[in-house]
Amino acid sequence: MNVINSFEYQPPVIKAGYTDHILKVDLASYTITQVNLPSDFKDRYIGGRGYALKLIWDGVSENTRYDSPENLLVMASGPLGNEPRFPGSGKFIVGTISPLTDTFVDSNIGGHFAPLLKLCGFDALAIFGISQKEGVLTIDAGRGIIQIIEAPSFGEETDSGALSYGEALLGSINDGEMDENIAAVTAGIGALNARFGIINSLFYDKRRGRIRSKQAGRGGPGTVMRTKGLKAVTVRSSLPRVGANNPVDTKGVKAAGASLKKVVSQVDPQQLRLANWGTPVLIEYMDKYHILPVNNYQYGQHPDAKAIFADVFLERYFTKKIPDGCYKGCNLACAKGGDDITLQYGPQAGQVVGIDGPEYETAAAVTCMGIFDPQFIMEYNWYCDQYGLDTISMGVTTSFLMECVQRGYLSEMETGYKLIWGNLESAIRLLHETAIGKGFGKICSQGVRRAKTWVAENYAKKHDHPLDKVIKELDKFAMEIKGLEFSMYITKESLAQQGGYGFALKGPQHDEAWLIFIDQVHKEIPTFEKKARALKWFPLIRTWFNAVGLCKLPWIDVRHPEAASTDNPAQNLPTLAYYVQYLNATTGSTKTLQDVLDDSEGLYLLQKLINLRHGKGTRASDQLPLRAMGPAFLNEYEARSDYYDVWLGDQLKDQPKDQLGEGQIPDDPADRHALIIKLRQEAYDKLCDAVYKEKGYNADGVPKPETLERFGRLDKKALDLLQAYDLTDGEKRTSK
Repeated sequence: MNVINSFEYQPPVIKAGYTDHILKVDLASYTITQVNLPSDFKDRYIGGRGYALKLIWDGVSENTRYDSPENLLVMASGPLGNEPRFPGSGKFIVGTISPLTDTFVDSNIGGHFAPLLKLCGFDALAIFGISQKEGVLTIDAGRGIIQIIEAPSFGEETDSGALSYGEALLGSINDGEMDENIAAVTAGIGALNARFGIINSLFYDKRRGRIRSKQAGRGGPGTVMRTKGLKAVTVRSSLPRVGANNPVDTKGVKAAGASLKKVVSQVDPQQLRLANWGTPVLIEYMDKYHILPVNNYQYGQHPDAKAIFADVFLERYFTKKIPDGCYKGCNLACAKGGDDITLQYGPQAGQVVGIDGPEYETAAAVTCMGIFDPQFIMEYNWYCDQYGLDTISMGVTTSFLMECVQRGYLSEMETGYKLIWGNLESAIRLLHETAIGKGFGKICSQGVRRAKTWVAENYAKKHDHPLDKVIKELDKFAMEIKGLEFSMYITKESLAQQGGYGFALKGPQHDEAWLIFIDQVHKEIPTFEKKARALKWFPLIRTWFNAVGLCKLPWIDVRHPEAASTDNPAQNLPTLAYYVQYLNATTGSTKTLQDVLDDSEGLYLLQKLINLRHGKGTRASDQLPLRAMGPAFLNEYEARSDYYDVWLGDQLKDQPKDQLGEGQIPDDPADRHALIIKLRQEAYDKLCDAVYKEKGYNADGVPKPETLERFGRLDKKALDLLQAYDLTDGEKRTSK
């Protein structure tokens, strides 16, 4: 291997969950720097998402884009990652300026990379600059050496794949052997050619005897990584994992972990059964309640959905009797996968591979294209991972383009083939073209927002239509907010989840506020006021999980039996008590849950400020496509007309039925459809007002100065930013 630069170091020791060091790498100058953080840094920014936010807030400007040299790619865990005695402790985030949204995005990811990075001595890795040659960063704690090397070649076919390249690379640095003391992050050829490239977190699973992968999928972090000329990062340490955080109170850590593991083992089999079925179990639930995306979110249910229920994957594909946690010690173990699966579609047909997944959202990305074939879902999962493409953005963009064909905005002449619902051949072809940057894949690779602009301009020119009117029609079903594609839940009948997507700072991703079950299915937040309070509270606790290095599923998807007796069962407070106990035992703090929420709110506000700086922080950026609020077209209304007519009657029952028929249900279906949309838009507008007030924002969605001051975020930079919006007095004015 051709070494570009080497850096010898003594790995810092972990104390109370932190090393208090980060590793900075400048790929333009090939400089490697070990940075000792100020003593109060971890108190103000916690870890994970917080570290990424602070580094990007300080390190970039409003003019920074994903391919700017100064853009940072930050990989960071938190104080509670790296502890097998507590479930779900292998998580970290990748934060950067997104190729899709042009503002901050972070993506949550599992595997062994972050725990090993911490054992190598670093709470975070921050990469900036652009290399003139493709490189690999290697971090080896045992040897005490960090190197930037020219990316080695293992053959053309292997080099292009994120999974195949990572496996070859890990083998090459470990004398051909695989073990659990090495891990890597990689990005494939698709990340070079699409804005929604992912980063794969690769680790060796000795029970399966192969490399496995988890993904940082949302917002294009893999695209940033490859744009910087970085093909992979490897980490290596042989230090033990159990107790590696050197907690202040070892007994407290063990007690908190044992309590949570007990709840998981006793309750999960009675609830979602994630340990047995994995997240594909959600397919059946979502289909039952009209939440499963079908044909670009037009419908939420399909008679063929039973062909891809969880039992199908378990019986045909998943390897049974092997615990499948993302990291050691997680007894929820919902990360399912299959071994020795023969590909039947696409350019690699006939190859036998191991496939990690699918998760629910990958399967739903395929149903969004009108496809209900379990073999295709498995292969779509594998191809996206191998190419380095986000399964969600790929599926939603494909679905949008299919609907453009359906509604006459695209023809076979433009696409090159029949891009229609349920067509496996066209879907796999577009996936391949997107990954290699050829044909119509060049349009798909840009994501929904930019593809929408291309379709509109092309159609308006060909048909001599006003461009603004074409864009207005496409906006109805272009399923993106802030430039990020929707994650895979139909929000038409859940006002709370509409807000969960609209107010999400990085775009419509459910990891900020997944409220659809507690709102639409369990009906636990029925009033408008409860929805507004939930839309403040849930993003804060979820931000905290992304800061400390933990998975949310043992909390949100396994409800403690005692939660039912609390004032707000959906918050699952008895389980959160274990997390607070784990935090205090690890770091030596004496925090309450409210302290945790306050810490998190400070990070949330910092992210809001970054959005404002990059032009994505006001009310205008929180608006939804029409389809997210209700049936965007008459065909969607007609598919559930009985339901919608009852809903409409409930909305109008208390209104006076007097002059001009106001308050009455129209006779014409088209008029009923139009009235439904009007009421839904009014409800969302009212929700915006209520949520902004709850969060301490003004009516334009901008934090008031006193809100920023309360959480220590009203520094000179923040003040200057508010002044740029003419909002320093907290009053609503026209944004500049």
